[in-house]
Amino acid sequence: MRKLMERRSGWALAVLLALACRAALAQTHRAQQSPSQFDALAKRAAEAREAGHADDAAKLYKRALALNPKWSEGWWSLGTLDYDADRFAEAQLEFLKVVALDPKQGTARAMLGLCEFEQGQAEKALKDIEAAKALGVLENTQLRDVVLYHEGLLLQRAGQFEGAKAALASLCLEGVRSAELAGAFGLVALRMRDAAPPSSTTEAGMVVQHVGRGACLSGAKQYEAAKAEFENVLRRAPHYPLVHYAYGRVLIDARDRAGAIAQFEAEIAEQPKSALPRLRIAAADYKVDSVAGLKYAEEAVQLDPNEPLGHYLLGLLLLDTGVYERAVPELEAARKAFPQEAKIELSLATAYAHVGRTADARKKQNSTRQDEGAAGESLNGMLQGTDGAEVAPKN
Repeated sequence: MRKLMERRSGWALAVLLALACRAALAQTHRAQQSPSQFDALAKRAAEAREAGHADDAAKLYKRALALNPKWSEGWWSLGTLDYDADRFAEAQLEFLKVVALDPKQGTARAMLGLCEFEQGQAEKALKDIEAAKALGVLENTQLRDVVLYHEGLLLQRAGQFEGAKAALASLCLEGVRSAELAGAFGLVALRMRDAAPPSSTTEAGMVVQHVGRGACLSGAKQYEAAKAEFENVLRRAPHYPLVHYAYGRVLIDARDRAGAIAQFEAEIAEQPKSALPRLRIAAADYKVDSVAGLKYAEEAVQLDPNEPLGHYLLGLLLLDTGVYERAVPELEAARKAFPQEAKIELSLATAYAHVGRTADARKKQNSTRQDEGAAGESLNGMLQGTDGAEVAPKN
């Protein structure tokens, strides 16, 4: 996968070389001002790298780092050399050195995450890539795109499909297009945790590729082109699992509520025991036709009583239709899963007020005001884990 995303496209290689050359040139300038054994080695290492003699450059960087192990630019340069040569274990150690010397170096942490990805260390890789995004990756679109792509893959394989969708859609919105990206997005849209898309010679491979293209076009807000991809898939494989569901998601993004509900209902016909399309219909009906949505939310809870989002949606719909007594236990069930989620607390405060529990309502309102700054994070985690509908309570 690395060769597909980094060598064929040239995304990472170009940025790594540019960064390393910049660091090397800076060190060369210092060496000219203060000649020493270390400076001489650093200068020779930079020259070897610029000349394309990667092996010689790596040896010289190692000698220089033996003299000055706190030289973060040297560890960075050596790490990029080893990464480009597929020596991921060595590169990982070198980027760890950079991070230890400069904990706020987001770009080095991103490279650390990529090294971990290549070695199958998925949990570490996702943690470091997300930390890199929080710290800030160097303002280079090529490296940023590589990081987003790998983040999408890691989230997809972890079953966090909403987070994966957001990462990959960012690439699509920027105009990135490739078979690899379409394959990854197809896995996300169809809720598949496979490490790689099915073979292109199979029906599954065809479906994943076209669904991925459609999802990517939707991410780029090219909804008519996205619909054309899905209509093509439905003509060729109308019974493939979750293809109607994936199309419904695209139609929701395109603000075609009626069309989306029709696709979710078609998915229910294909998979009568699935709670997912019912959750989507319930979310689409909320505040539009909450009475109709109640049926689907209740069925979803019956089919999957351990899913917090089902209880949350059912509680919202009951609240919106004035069935306050029934809304309370549903919202309380959602709160048990996400006790710090301010949006659930707000809904509960409203429900408590309507059933006469004014003291509980006042308590919820006060606690919600205190936690307002952190509102949404735990709910977003719930949505990513379940691929549920992104809805917020409306009082």
